[in-house]
Amino acid sequence: MRSTFMGLETNKRGLFTQQSALYTTGHNISNANSPGYSRQRVNMQASQGFPGTGLNTGTMPGFLGTGVEAGSIQRIRDTFVDHQFRQEANKLGYWESRSQAISQMEDVLNEPSEYGLSKSLSEFWQSLQDLAVNPENGGARAVVVQRGIAVVDSFNYIHTSLTEVQTNLGKEIGVVTSEVNAILEQIAGLNDQIAQVEPNGYLPNDLYDARDSLLDQLATFFPIETEKVDSGGRALNIAEGSLTVRIKTSTGAIDVVNGNDFAKMSVNGADNQGNPTGPITAFTFTASGKAAGGPIGVESMHNIGKMKSLVDSYGYEESGVTKGLYPEMLAQIDDMAKAFAEEFNEIHAKGYPLEGNGAPNWFFIREDTTKPFSTSNLKVNDAIIKDPSLIRASSGIEEEGNGNQAKELANMQFNGLEGLGGSTVQTYFQGIIGQLGVDGQQAERMTFNTATLLGAVEHRRASISSVSLDEEMTDMIKYQQAYNASARMITVVDETLDKIINGMGLAGR
Repeated sequence: MRSTFMGLETNKRGLFTQQSALYTTGHNISNANSPGYSRQRVNMQASQGFPGTGLNTGTMPGFLGTGVEAGSIQRIRDTFVDHQFRQEANKLGYWESRSQAISQMEDVLNEPSEYGLSKSLSEFWQSLQDLAVNPENGGARAVVVQRGIAVVDSFNYIHTSLTEVQTNLGKEIGVVTSEVNAILEQIAGLNDQIAQVEPNGYLPNDLYDARDSLLDQLATFFPIETEKVDSGGRALNIAEGSLTVRIKTSTGAIDVVNGNDFAKMSVNGADNQGNPTGPITAFTFTASGKAAGGPIGVESMHNIGKMKSLVDSYGYEESGVTKGLYPEMLAQIDDMAKAFAEEFNEIHAKGYPLEGNGAPNWFFIREDTTKPFSTSNLKVNDAIIKDPSLIRASSGIEEEGNGNQAKELANMQFNGLEGLGGSTVQTYFQGIIGQLGVDGQQAERMTFNTATLLGAVEHRRASISSVSLDEEMTDMIKYQQAYNASARMITVVDETLDKIINGMGLAGR
């Protein structure tokens, strides 16, 4: 026999379930503009029918339903799309950082322009041609000196500026290291909270969202993979559990988060602030609890992620050789400065000054005589700066009108230099600038392409997980009407019971 008050219980469940759905809809609407929020839904299911099952269960025609119940409140998320998003975010992190580093280098070199190294060299060659025409002219000699100083200043400026940008990239690596550690610690903390909630049969959806947002951030720095670990207890089948997070390398994956434990990242050979002090050889994730950690050598880092891009730009050591965007550019400019100064000095030493033969052989000298010529170790001879008549412009002794050696110095611009692989100074520098332009175009193109792909994946994810106010308003009306109908049913049942209880059994009075 069914219960007399079964109808009240059935529709009471309907009221409570539709009320939960309304509250969830309100939560969605409230978080429509919250970054990283995933819309939630109440998974409604029919409650157990009457009568129940068992040998002692009474028999009756049919199997009577007992209403509805909220099985769970679940967020709407597609893990495959999340995986795609993090892959593309990782690529974008690499190319954005790469493009920025090349752009800064282009700003320093500033070519072609009216103020760059190429212009300084062109004016220097022109001043030597003018000196060849008027070798006895003191003004022409002074101009050669000033143009030479301008060339040296251009070399010095390039070295100083590139070194400053490289130092800033090192500091950015230190900042990113701290940021990665903060993210790992927060993920471990969220794992701990989730592991405490799920065994009670609940789904901590907002904690899931917070953890996924952190994983999205982490994926911009390193390629990652995750593994679900069940919380146990009365955890639902759709519970997401705590996550083990691993960083992928070419030699295998490294556990950096396991449950509520996380490995702390550091740069090998860094200073007290975590900034690298030289070419990077490896990173170390110090083990903690279940988070095994381990070293990541630069040679095993996948060619994706912002951290890899920063390392490639700042400089790293591989098999004893220093590589990287900025170290290689500085080395190329140093080679150019060395070949230029040595060749110029060699030609200059063969000439004669305006009077006698007591002038210094070298037009360019080294700031530090223990080191070779480079962009930072180059200057015009102080003696020549003080007395421009010491420039060896003549091919003969005390021949004031002889400017043949100055002509040879000017024609050096067309000489292929052994130290530059047979290229002239100008063509070598043009090759450097041309290659930089190609690299810059590639970085910009890849940044655009990866941003486009990421935008497409992000749009797909938003179509699944984001809150649509129109849809929520429709659901709100639907749940409201269902709530009203359940309330009306309770009224009907109440009236029916009132008739039975208060209106029956009066015939004998």
